[in-house]
Amino acid sequence: MPNDTKTQLLDSAERAARTRGFDGFSYADLAADVGIRKASIHHHFPTKAALSVALMQRYHAGFKQACADIDAAETTASARLSALIDRYRTALDGGKSLCLCVSFSTSRESLPAEVIAQIGAFRTMLVDWLSAVFTTGLSDGSILDVRDPMAEAAAALSLLEGAQLSARAEENPDLFASAMALMQQRLR
Repeated sequence: MPNDTKTQLLDSAERAARTRGFDGFSYADLAADVGIRKASIHHHFPTKAALSVALMQRYHAGFKQACADIDAAETTASARLSALIDRYRTALDGGKSLCLCVSFSTSRESLPAEVIAQIGAFRTMLVDWLSAVFTTGLSDGSILDVRDPMAEAAAALSLLEGAQLSARAEENPDLFASAMALMQQRLR
């Protein structure tokens, strides 16, 4: 995708949302960051809801591709889960940021219904992917004690998201690492 004004706005909004949440940025912030007039943003995104839906759609598509890339690059379930953990660790940016879905979820009361629906679609996609990883872990033996892949997937996503929130709250990435160590003990 070319780095046009619309892309620059999405990039700026994502950086802001991941560090300050949905309520932590305005069109004035984006205009200053991108170097355009605030009114020009409305040409691309008439409302903050439209911008946020576009952000979640782009994030979802990118994350879905990342999961496909992990599947192509890693042959074992444990390696796939480790790659996902690394992605969440990287998104944490040393305790200064969150993944977009987690960040938006912290502002649920302020979110338009369309954005909440996009978050739900994202989480469904990721739980389904994780369920496939745990199913593979059950068959290849690379994840210990898998009993119910779908339940494991939901719990793993909750742990990833919660560990990110804890680490962000204290700007301490060691909290994320400690939580992930519990899950990683099961990986072979």
